[in-house]
Amino acid sequence: MKIKALLLLAAMTAAVFTSCEKANVDVDTSPTQTNTSGVSGEVSGIWSKGSVIRVTGDIIIPVNKSLTIEEGVLVIMDTLARPEIIVNGNLYSMGTAASPVKITIEENYRNEKHTFGKMWGGILASKTCTELLLDNTILEYGGATTTEASTSVKLGLYKAVSGENTPAIWFSNVNGKLVVANSTFRHFQDDCTYIEGGHIIFTGNRFYNTGLVGGEGINIKSGCLADLSYNLFYSNNTNAFKLSNTGDRTPQAHVVVYNNTMLNTGWRRPTAKGGSVWLEATVYAELYNNLFANTRFGIKKDTKAPQDARSKFSNNLYYGYAQATVTQFQPATDIVGGTNDVISTVVGANDPKFVNYPLSTSTATYTFSDSWDFHLASGSAALGKGTRTFTRNFPDGITINNIVYASPEPSSYIGAFGTN
Repeated sequence: MKIKALLLLAAMTAAVFTSCEKANVDVDTSPTQTNTSGVSGEVSGIWSKGSVIRVTGDIIIPVNKSLTIEEGVLVIMDTLARPEIIVNGNLYSMGTAASPVKITIEENYRNEKHTFGKMWGGILASKTCTELLLDNTILEYGGATTTEASTSVKLGLYKAVSGENTPAIWFSNVNGKLVVANSTFRHFQDDCTYIEGGHIIFTGNRFYNTGLVGGEGINIKSGCLADLSYNLFYSNNTNAFKLSNTGDRTPQAHVVVYNNTMLNTGWRRPTAKGGSVWLEATVYAELYNNLFANTRFGIKKDTKAPQDARSKFSNNLYYGYAQATVTQFQPATDIVGGTNDVISTVVGANDPKFVNYPLSTSTATYTFSDSWDFHLASGSAALGKGTRTFTRNFPDGITINNIVYASPEPSSYIGAFGTN
């Protein structure tokens, strides 16, 4: 069934009922239309503000067409079909802070049993996708395992084999544009993102409750020019950032990572790569003003295939509640030290003084609390210790769907959050 017909049916269905279903469990917005018969196959056009859209099978946005998801839309993915969202054209998910878009599963399946997702497939953007935007969008409970019957496998997308846990987002057009802002990634089995090219901004996002036995927050490969800023990572299984130039695509991966906050990352995967930031394969990486609190390692490199010699690291802050943490982030052969870093060998030094987060929280804890507040209280060691004297890849932002999305300026504080 074509999407226009489905939306017409949805509007008629909504008119019959005198009461409206809540459109998003996190906000108080009522839908203007409800899709009851389910969407699958080729889709494009607009999913209107406040709609409830049920996806019953893989959906494909065709080449040269777009799907716009407006604020407050609740997209419910079928847990039996475990659909993939294939983007051959463009996708614009345009929520607001008050009324985000939410891509999820039925409420009765959102429980501890499915903490690490695998209940739907993820957003997989092929090389013909030129623009992908997620603004104020919540993605949760995805990362299903591919099979021979998966559309992504048949089309040769992502890793094009069965048995792979899909990321929340895969993007692969080195000439394309990807902006992810003010969004939340939670309850995924493996990587949240896997980016193999493009002009990229990730800013103001949250990554938590992700990764059962592996998985990165933001995973960058060759072909990427990226600014990654003001993101929060909590207890990712492996790393907050994996920065690599693997894949032999042009351009060489150049990533500017600044003003991010990382907590408890890497401890649930105690291998060489499990930590906070992993560098490899001649990636050109610059890291400034990042806050590492109780993370496993700090910035770690592959000594057999290290980062580009032009890479720069400075003004990052390291805090450890326990000696094991403090010991592991000290500069060494495989641990990168920077200039003007706020670092100490003393347990408890450089207290960031979060407004509301107990720094004694076990590093094995992955459950996130919305009551926590990672702004900096007066006297924080992170205040006034940042640098602003570096150049971002996109100081003028990136234009998507005729809207300019900023790559925010760096701050004089360290971390993703200043004072309240």
